[in-house]
Amino acid sequence: MGFALLAAAVLGLLAVVHRYVWRRFVGDTTTAGSPWRRAGTVAAYVLPLLSVGALVSGRTGAPFWLQQVLAWPGYLWLAALLYLTLALLAGEAVRPLLRRLLARRAAGAPEAAAAEAAAPSVVGEAAPAEPVTAAHTSTLTTAVPPTAAPVAAPPAPAPAPAAPSRRLFVARAVGGAAAVAGLGTTGYGAYGVLRGPRVKRVTVPLARLPRSAHGFRIAVVSDIHLGPVLGRAHTQRIVDTVNRTQPDLIAVVGDLVDGSVADLGPAAEPLARLRSRHGAFFVTGNHEYYSGAAEWVDHVRELGLHPLENSRVEIDGFDLAGVNDIAGESEGQGPDFGRALGGRDPGRAAVLMAHQPVVIDEAVEHGVDLQLSGHTHGGQLWPGNYIAELSNPTVAGLERYGDTQLYVTRGAGAWGPPVRVGAPSDITVVELASRQA
Repeated sequence: MGFALLAAAVLGLLAVVHRYVWRRFVGDTTTAGSPWRRAGTVAAYVLPLLSVGALVSGRTGAPFWLQQVLAWPGYLWLAALLYLTLALLAGEAVRPLLRRLLARRAAGAPEAAAAEAAAPSVVGEAAPAEPVTAAHTSTLTTAVPPTAAPVAAPPAPAPAPAAPSRRLFVARAVGGAAAVAGLGTTGYGAYGVLRGPRVKRVTVPLARLPRSAHGFRIAVVSDIHLGPVLGRAHTQRIVDTVNRTQPDLIAVVGDLVDGSVADLGPAAEPLARLRSRHGAFFVTGNHEYYSGAAEWVDHVRELGLHPLENSRVEIDGFDLAGVNDIAGESEGQGPDFGRALGGRDPGRAAVLMAHQPVVIDEAVEHGVDLQLSGHTHGGQLWPGNYIAELSNPTVAGLERYGDTQLYVTRGAGAWGPPVRVGAPSDITVVELASRQA
């Protein structure tokens, strides 16, 4: 019942937003019956249907090829809709100012024309007036007979074609500017995702890290989100970027996929070429539990990654632990900090891989020195970062909670729209520093 109400609310909001966008881009800028209005009206029905299809096709078991067909236009339109709407709302403040300016110009034009017509036309310097005498009067009287016909007025010029009204001009000007801003923002954000993540470097001092582990480098990768939009080429870009950093260890911190092993196994194959001195490790994210977590854990193991399912391993100078994502609780496979961190040597530094930042309180209680997380995407689409702040202690970057530090990467991919605005994707190389060095 709750899900049905939420779905109805979302669909209602989409309907209202699409109606507003149609009105500003189509209804206010085109004339009834014009081909532009017909095309805009058709798009106003087709685009939201593609978006809904993209959102539900995976969960309804649609064939993967159909998911791919729907995903690109459907998800891109959701991002475009957001920024077109924001641009139009900004334009609402400009609209009355532009109308007032045009009205003032229109009112000033007749006054200037009347003043110009009333002004005498001066050509050269006027000669002094000559006094009128009786002789002159006689001459003028005989020269111009009283019965002479009046001179005909020149024909009036043909009226100029009527210009569009000020309201139509303002609607087209504001709509055009909003379209450029909204679509330009969406295009630039999509380019950032398809170009691949950039490398960030962060140094994190750990009090218990021995001098021998000073400078140890962990490549942190999260939220790759292989699916109907981002596929094998995206994985290869990430693998190439990680390998170029030559890390000592690779941490894949969840949300690798949005789909089954049957559909996305080939897209994940480049992960087998990840290279580091101590190998690559993996923990589940919430999206793995929407996609068959057990199968994916087995599959990444076949690719050469080491899943940490509420477990830990000893690395030179510190313990590396990993916990399942909290979404696994619905399957009885949630995080177990006691298993992952219990019974270890408290004198050793502990680095924890946990997909969601919200488990930081458990990490603090278990004496973790550094937690590596993802999940937030840094908000992905501005102003989504403000929404992400409501449910996550840290949205992106490094912060301290007591004696525990938390680093949250923005992730290497994108969920839903393959677009990022204000939250560029990244792969972070975390360099551990010993205070004894």
